[in-house]
This record gives sequence, structure tokens and C-alpha cells, in this order.
Amino acid sequence: MPYSTSFRCVLVLVLLGSVTWGGAVPSAAQPARLSPKSEVSMVTILPGDPVYSMFGHSALRVHDPVLGIDRLYNYGTFDFSDPLFILKFAYGHLRYFLSVAPYDAALRAYEQQRRPVIEQQLDLTRKQRTALFQVLRVNAQPENRYYQYVFFFDNCSTRVRDALKKALGDAVQFSGRPAPGKTFRHLLDPYANSLPLVDLSFDLALGMPADRQVTAREAHFLPEYLFKAFSHATIHTRDTTRALVARTDTVRWIEGYDATPSAFDWPLAAGWIVLVLTLGWTGRQAMAGRRPGTYGDALLLAGVGLTGLLVCFLWFVSTYEVTEHNWNLLWAWPTHLIAAAVLLWRPSATGLRTYMAATAVVTIVVAGGWAWWPQDLHAAVFPVVLAVGVRAGWRAIGAVPHEIARREA
Repeated sequence: MPYSTSFRCVLVLVLLGSVTWGGAVPSAAQPARLSPKSEVSMVTILPGDPVYSMFGHSALRVHDPVLGIDRLYNYGTFDFSDPLFILKFAYGHLRYFLSVAPYDAALRAYEQQRRPVIEQQLDLTRKQRTALFQVLRVNAQPENRYYQYVFFFDNCSTRVRDALKKALGDAVQFSGRPAPGKTFRHLLDPYANSLPLVDLSFDLALGMPADRQVTAREAHFLPEYLFKAFSHATIHTRDTTRALVARTDTVRWIEGYDATPSAFDWPLAAGWIVLVLTLGWTGRQAMAGRRPGTYGDALLLAGVGLTGLLVCFLWFVSTYEVTEHNWNLLWAWPTHLIAAAVLLWRPSATGLRTYMAATAVVTIVVAGGWAWWPQDLHAAVFPVVLAVGVRAGWRAIGAVPHEIARREA
């Protein structure tokens, strides 16, 4: 069945979507001109609890009581029943489409999700409303409704803006407000306050392209910023300039609603627990004069190596541009997977100690420059990096006395 979304990408560990209804595609036999009593609005649905609704959603409503039309045009629809959906999502080949649903049915669905709905009625002439309606009708036809979804740049929110621009041309002007003054990564942060694992996955998957300043137009990928941009936009004619939004109404509100609830940052806590356990384990081995263990180090290296492998996939294989040039590869070496295998099956292999020494040195450099790397690295990763450095250093240096003793014996 079809699902709707506002998310516009997240990355490999996050699944997207929004509401759970599908709508029929309007027939070409419908009236080509709206009546004088028609209205066109942008509808903003605020974030919900599920991961797929964490960013909110934008859609267009066309209401004409004379013609009996009251529909929500939703560019954020995809078919989650596709058996290859996960693979396509990871690769970055997502086809979204414009669906059409009865407005009342849509409201009921959002109310069940406990998501507030805000409507901005657009101050358009009858001719302009009809032009926008025609754009939506054409886009909703089976041969036109699909598009390639692109995180940050082509999603359910930007498509709403683009449909308006296509219908009105230069008559609609966006003022450049609000100007976020933030990077893409920092724009995402507030929405992940209640989802620490999602926040961690963002920072692991997104590369340097997510750390540049966002322009006012680019910020439209977030429904909140598109809503504000519409509030500051204007309509220009030969003689007049007027605000794009004639009226803003809160259609549905949820008592006690919190758009960005916070949650305990358990990935950060888990990272520090790993470091504390690592220090205790290493210290106990050193004091008891024991050789470094095998299984624990192999598990730690395998986890970090698998993370690096996923980063490489997103950078070099997937079609996402925002996952390229990812500085997490400074610490998450895919070769750690090989090192873990060697450690399990041939712990005395030639070169393993040299590899561990190189890992320890690089880890010290990465940790020492943590605050100065051009890409924001997640705080939960820092103690894990230190743990890898401690164990790699202990394997490179701590085993030396044992080997000397063995040779002397």
C-alpha cells in the first residue's frame, strides 16, 4: 500500500514515510477552470512520533465547493510494499509520486497520528488558482506523477514550491526569509532530539556536503522553513504587490503537543560505557601481566570496520551526493574487518602488531583534532574511537614483554 512522507532522505538506517492512505489520480475529464469561490492552500503537517514523520510534511489543498472538489495533493508518496524498497533506499534510487486524497480523509489520518495541521490560504486570483490546479492535475497523471527523490533538494516540500513557481512564474517571489544561518546537518539536529539513534545515523552517514551553510531557498526542504517562507513571500502584478498568504488557520491542534521532544542520549552513554569497560579491562590485563585478549578486540574492530564499510558504500556506491567525502573514515577503517578476522584465526600473524600500532597512532591524531575537523563527528563516536586506540595500542605494545619472556624461556 502507498505511504506518504515528508522526510526527504535520511540515510541508510532510517525509513521514511508519512500518512497511510492513497488517492485516486484525477481524471482528465474534470473541469479545467475553478470557480470564483475556489480556494488553494498550503497545508503543513507538523512532526509526529514515528521516525517516518519526524520532519513534518507539506501538501497543497484545492477546495472548490461549486465544483465539489476538496483534495490534498501530496508529493511525498511512495510504495513501501515494493520488495526492493530497502535496497533502493540504501542505493538512493527512490521514486516518489504525487498522490491525491480527499481532504477530510487526510485530516482524519493526521489526527490519528496526533499531528497538528496548519493551513495557509493563498491570496491568488481565480486565474492563478486555476493555473496551479492545472499544474497539479497534469503532475498527477500516471505518466507524470513519478519523480526521483533527492534528499535536501527534491522532495515533498520543494515540489510544493516548484509547482507554485511553475504555475505563477515570476509573479510569486520569495524574500530570502528566513535565512537559516546553519548547515544542513545542524538543521536536522532539533528534529532528532527524541531519536538519538537516528541522530547518530545522520552523523555517520552524511559527509562534508551536509556541513555547508544552507541558503534560504535550500531550507525549503524542511516543511517548517517552507511554511515560514510562504509567510514572507509576495505576489507581484504590474500595479500591485501583496502577500502570498491571505490567512493562516490552525486546522487541527493536539493538546500538549511538543514538536521537538528530547530524549535520553543513550548512544552517547553507551559510547562512554564502552570506553570505561575498555579501560578497566586493559588495566586489569596490564596489572595481572596477561596477554591482550582476542574475542573482545575482534568484536570491537569488526563493529568499527562494518561502520566504515557502510560509509564507503554510501560514498562510493550509492547515488546520494550528501554522503560523499565522509570524514568518519578517519577512524572507521573498513580494513578493521580483516584485522578482526586475522585476530580470531591467526593472532600471531606477521604484520598484525604493525597494523595495531598504526591504528593507535592514527586514533590519537583523530581524537586530538576532534573539535577541528571540518565535518561534525558525533559525540557518541569519540569514546569509541578512544577505546579502539587503547586496545590497538595495548596489542601493539602490551604483548611485547610476553614475547620476550617466551623467547628467553
